[in-house]
Amino acid sequence: MRVSTRFSDSIHLLAYIKIYADTKLTSDAIARSIETSPVVVRRLMSKLRQAGLITTTPGTAQPTLAKPLSQISLLSVFYAIEGDKPLLPVDPKTNPDCIVGGNIQTVLKQYYQDAQTAAEARLAKTSLQDVVDNILVEQAKKDAGK
Repeated sequence: MRVSTRFSDSIHLLAYIKIYADTKLTSDAIARSIETSPVVVRRLMSKLRQAGLITTTPGTAQPTLAKPLSQISLLSVFYAIEGDKPLLPVDPKTNPDCIVGGNIQTVLKQYYQDAQTAAEARLAKTSLQDVVDNILVEQAKKDAGK
């Protein structure tokens, strides 16, 4: 099972827009940083725009953040990209005639819901400002080590 990276790629994209705001922000340039295709970047940007997190102008390569970094929580980014999908989905196709298969969904559902609640609380209190600040701290450490 392949795990989606759309959420982390979207955070990456938003941080890139902020850090490289003074450059031409083409989907190609952003895609090179994320190491994905420009089509994926455009799809993510469309969802972020629909959620009111970025603004774009057709025909120009200059997306901007629609709000200050401190007002964009990681939870709002998650909801923009993933909707109300659970972080940890339970496999709905298990054998109901098996002791494990017949009960695993019910058992895991509560554990997963507890994890979901904790993750959402953490994402809600973490802003894009926190992420960008930490990216710049990490880069400063790398630069100091050169």
